[in-house]
Amino acid sequence: MDLPPLSFHASLEEQWDEEEEPEESETVLKVVPPAYHKYLDVFTKVKAERLPPHCACDHHIKLEGLPPPVGVIYSSSKNEPETLKNRYPVPPMNQLLTVFNSATIFSKIDMCCAYNILRIKEGDENLTAFRTKCGSYEHLVMEFGFTNAPASFHNLLNDIVSYLLDMVVVVYLDDIMVFSSSQEEHVKHVASVLQRLRDNHLFSKASKCVFHASSLKYLGYVVSSECLKMDSSKVQQILNLPQPKNIKALKSFCGFANVYHSFIKNYSKKISSLTSLLKNNSPIIFNEEALSQFQMLKESFTTAPILSHFNPSLPTLVETYASDYALGAVLSQVNYSRKQPISFDSCKLHPAECNYEIHDK
Repeated sequence: MDLPPLSFHASLEEQWDEEEEPEESETVLKVVPPAYHKYLDVFTKVKAERLPPHCACDHHIKLEGLPPPVGVIYSSSKNEPETLKNRYPVPPMNQLLTVFNSATIFSKIDMCCAYNILRIKEGDENLTAFRTKCGSYEHLVMEFGFTNAPASFHNLLNDIVSYLLDMVVVVYLDDIMVFSSSQEEHVKHVASVLQRLRDNHLFSKASKCVFHASSLKYLGYVVSSECLKMDSSKVQQILNLPQPKNIKALKSFCGFANVYHSFIKNYSKKISSLTSLLKNNSPIIFNEEALSQFQMLKESFTTAPILSHFNPSLPTLVETYASDYALGAVLSQVNYSRKQPISFDSCKLHPAECNYEIHDK
């Protein structure tokens, strides 16, 4: 049965080859440097809201020989358990921030409409069908909450800038960062990314972009040519969190804290009493040890060191240590006779591993 399309995109009948003047709003012209004004159409909201064309990375809903769910469906995410998982890797955020050695200038490009710029693979639209009092509909574009949506979107952007990845570009979902060692190179690199977005009918939101900065905020971090720091506004959110009263609140705190684990020495040891409380769904009882760790961990964020970028030309040190129930390591480099931390890492031991001799840990 042919169902009417559900889409929040305007002017679906219009074709991509139609000529249209770019939306030269004051915001766009103020944010986008003159060097990129020939790419103003990439920042056009009207075009971003049109139905995108099909591409090789269309969102595929692959079922393992099972019929699509039948019934009154309102939440797609709860009705996709049979969808086979897309194993395309979305890397941890902190792993993306290890390539900025020698970079002195940065730009950030934020995608407009995000997941909605990716089409559902032709023939899979009926698998997204749902009913309302106004009739039955099916999605033409990928929506937030779809199984495999992050993997599909990350795959799309990685493919578009694949030849630049980790050399002058890092990508995390809808956030693209361009970094260069000189102003002249940077203009070329940013222009190359904008051209790739234009070629693939993708658009950016100018108000969320930053161009030609010596430092900028990216994924909760502050990146500059000298170092990597925690975003103070994000840290303040952690410090403002009250003592957790239930499992959900404790998971939220641990999730916030884990974002910055690479800044905290002995992180796994410092949070071990809190994670132990997550083993069951019973009400949380904060004993003296857990309360002490909760306060101590908060204080650790206010005294955490600034991390340097890894420089392959400098001497590198790896220090490891072990306690009764956790392991830890520090990666550092020596520069001008000073030891500068690059990253901290740690993990909590499993019960059986706690019995190992110290040399086996």
